[in-house]
Amino acid sequence: MSSLKNCPAPAKLNLFLHVNGRRADGYHLLQTVFQMIDRCDRLHFDLRADHELRRVSDIPGVPPEQDLIIRAARLLQAEVLKRRGALPPGVDIGIDKVLPMGGGVGGGSSDAATTLMALNHLWQAGLSRQELMDLGLPLGADIPFFIFGQTGFAEGVGEALQPVAAPACWYVVVEPGVAVPTAQIFSSEYLTRDTPLVKITDFSSHYGNRQDNRGFGKNDLQQVATRLFPPVAKAVEWLGAYGDARMTGSGACVFCAFDSEAQADAVLSNVPAAWTAWKAKALTQHPFAEMLK
Repeated sequence: MSSLKNCPAPAKLNLFLHVNGRRADGYHLLQTVFQMIDRCDRLHFDLRADHELRRVSDIPGVPPEQDLIIRAARLLQAEVLKRRGALPPGVDIGIDKVLPMGGGVGGGSSDAATTLMALNHLWQAGLSRQELMDLGLPLGADIPFFIFGQTGFAEGVGEALQPVAAPACWYVVVEPGVAVPTAQIFSSEYLTRDTPLVKITDFSSHYGNRQDNRGFGKNDLQQVATRLFPPVAKAVEWLGAYGDARMTGSGACVFCAFDSEAQADAVLSNVPAAWTAWKAKALTQHPFAEMLK
């Protein structure tokens, strides 16, 4: 096989996100549930005759050498060299980018995870799921989740994952039109860093015994992002008229869950024209799940 086309890199939502503390190295300790949804970037991989790694699609504001796609490919290329004593073939990587940057939906991390899984397959590198998760972690704390490949209860910096069931539903996601820098949110003096720990059973029992439409927990980063970025606050307020709207990740995207596609469509029809908004369905596993055993 010399190519893989239309490889999905799905978005994620943080159904809740609690900041529980901070390590000595500055990394924050978190608890969250990652939920994949069926809105995806699409990546295309074509092997080359040499050993060069090239991104053949332009992404404004993201030079190839800084792109997580290329950085992930280089990491795996170096790992294959270490194991085999020879470099694998180079690759041209194209991307159809639809997920917003600075939106909190994990687009860059998902692209990197799909790159690792696709090239592990194309190069017949033989890395296990856990080995790929470990390889991707230094590039971004969300990358292991996408390789993990299913709805996950995450702790630590996001790398300690356990499978968990979450509601089958549709989401409306609003892009408020700003990009929120993650570092700015986590370094803010307004960030609460002492939310009490919860158990995975707390999350599961909430949805098993739910009597209303409110989600579990909260997003501790939301109060910071809405203070610093008024468009995020406006999106939370507007979407909150239809249900329990909250921000995902460090922002800027805001989402709300609905039981049916028809309900999601009804809300989408009312979204102010100034915003980009879309619907997506919850995924129980990554579309590439069968690629890794």
